[in-house]
Order: sequence, then structure tokens, then C-alpha cells
Amino acid sequence: MATPSARDRILDTAARLFYRDGYRATGIDKIIAESGVAKMSLYRHFASKNDLISAFLARRHDNWMAWFEAAVRRRLKERPNLDVLADALAEWFQSDDYRGCAFINVVAEAGGGAGDDPRLAGHAVEHKKSLAEFVANVARELRLRDPEAVAEEAMVCIEGMIVRYQMVPDVASIDAGRRLLARLHAAG
Repeated sequence: MATPSARDRILDTAARLFYRDGYRATGIDKIIAESGVAKMSLYRHFASKNDLISAFLARRHDNWMAWFEAAVRRRLKERPNLDVLADALAEWFQSDDYRGCAFINVVAEAGGGAGDDPRLAGHAVEHKKSLAEFVANVARELRLRDPEAVAEEAMVCIEGMIVRYQMVPDVASIDAGRRLLARLHAAG
């Protein structure tokens, strides 16, 4: 197996630290120390901390969406109901490193406009837009009426589950989300 490039080591380390400790609490010096690269190497790949956060969010979006879509599709084969979204989220919530949604977290830490760098809020908006489009496609495949409206309502449930489980890691949040999504499916 090939040794990861300096860029990949930086990004892997930053991803772990940003997600675990937060964007503001994670300093460049800590990323450099834990990734084992020189400061010059970090700045050769990422001109600023916000460039690194932006790269992390882009990669997080791709990886998380690929995982979530596969997890939902697997469950839809067994049970064609909108409530499988809650089951896929439950798998994520119960992982050892669950710390909420990286995109909600960056907006919460940096503010609605994601601080002084609009790219950060832009990543969050685009991620949520992609997620809503995926949910609308699922609603369409399930032949629910007005898939876009179903997706908007499902997104409120999904986002609520994510934040609620981050605050109170209890299966009651998962069960409540599953019931709400099942009702939304039945109404569609």
C-alpha cells in the first residue's frame, strides 16, 4: 500500500481534528504536528486555514453523500418506505466518532455567513441542497405526491434528528424521526 501524499496526510489529519474538536479550536500548528508535515508543505497545498476547511468540506460532502445514498438504497430494497432515511441516519449516529453534521457545525461555529469566508457557508448550502435533491429522488421513486415538498419536510426531520442526537444521544430521537418519516410517507 502506497504511503499517503503530504496533501492527503494534511487533509486526513485536519478532517479528524476539525470534526472532533471544531474548526476554531483546531490550529494549524496542531495539524502540522499530527500530520507530520512541514509548515511549508501545508501552505504549499493550502494557502490558508479556510482553504483547508474548504477542501475538508468538499471531501466530506463527497464521502458522506456516497455513504448515505448507499445506506438508504440498501434499506429501500428491503423496505420501500421513506422511514429508511432514519435507519441510515441511526447507523451514522451510532458510530464511534459521531459529532453531528460537519456542515451544520461550520455554520454554527462561524455564523450564518460562515464568518469571513463565504465559501464555507456555500459548502453547507450546497451539501444540504444535494441532500434534499437525493431525498426528492427517493420520494419520486416511491411515487409520493409532490416529491420536492416531501423532501423539504423530510429535511426538517433529518436536520432535527442530526442536531437532537448530537445533543441527546438517545434512540428516542431515531424512533421519533422514523415515525415522522413514516407519517410523511403515508400522507404522500
